[in-house]
Amino acid sequence: MILTVTLNPAIDKTYRTGQLIPGHVNRMESMENIPGGKGINVGKILNECSCPVTATGFLGGYTGRWIERRLGEMGIGCDFVSIGADTRCSMNVVADNGFVTEILEPGPWICPEERLVFFGKYRELVQSCDLVVLSGSAAPGLPPDIYADLVGIAKDAGKRAILDTSGETLSRGIQAGPWLVKPNRKELEYLAGHPCRTRDEVLEAARKMLENGIEWAAVSAGEKGMYLVGEREALYAAAPKVDAVNTVGCGDCACAAFALSALRGEDAGRMLRRAVAMSAASATVFGSGTVPLKLAEELMERVEIVDLFMGSL
Repeated sequence: MILTVTLNPAIDKTYRTGQLIPGHVNRMESMENIPGGKGINVGKILNECSCPVTATGFLGGYTGRWIERRLGEMGIGCDFVSIGADTRCSMNVVADNGFVTEILEPGPWICPEERLVFFGKYRELVQSCDLVVLSGSAAPGLPPDIYADLVGIAKDAGKRAILDTSGETLSRGIQAGPWLVKPNRKELEYLAGHPCRTRDEVLEAARKMLENGIEWAAVSAGEKGMYLVGEREALYAAAPKVDAVNTVGCGDCACAAFALSALRGEDAGRMLRRAVAMSAASATVFGSGTVPLKLAEELMERVEIVDLFMGSL
């Protein structure tokens, strides 16, 4: 079983329109409500892949109850902490001209008592899982070192942790040494404190993260592909060309792919190939946090892995 943690869930309201014009009335062509938040997206993808999942985090109010009910209907196990404030909503506007605009609410304030309840629940859930995925922003009221604490608890229980977040929670989280961390290039530059324009600069910054006890650093380069850097390996895979519809949630697909590969004992090349293929397949559909699995399997055969020391594999 994989445990996913979402500290700031949301109802993702995904809209479709011809184009979004600031300062004008914009009438949407369609709208879809989806249980969201990065960890929840990872859980939905793993569930599609027939992998047992338990989702935890904080949920509150009508929006929180709606998310929990929908996840239950999908067959995803839920063990969230109930909070007094309402879970947030997020808006994702997909325009026919290719622009995707996200409007993200900050989320509810988590009080100290709710945080303590969550830590007690998390310690129990970690004991029965095989791997933990920690994804997304932390809700207001949570300390910046919360992911570092959660990684430490998982490691003390002998469980691997995947971390996908940003900003101060990322910089503190990596100090706890998760098994895999997945920054994009902008987040990598934040950690390095300087631009990473060349491949060598990306590799140097990624290897610097490994000094914290991290086994793998997966650096997303968006539509250009992804790097996977370990102590003895440095691999790169270009993203296969697809007709992209909505790129929101592609990074969550990569996290889900790495989690699947970890459970299956796959090697680094297979891990990277799966992550890039599932991310690309996800971009072809309207909703976030979903993957057309048949297309993902087809794309895996087209992904070329390059060993940055040895050449193509």
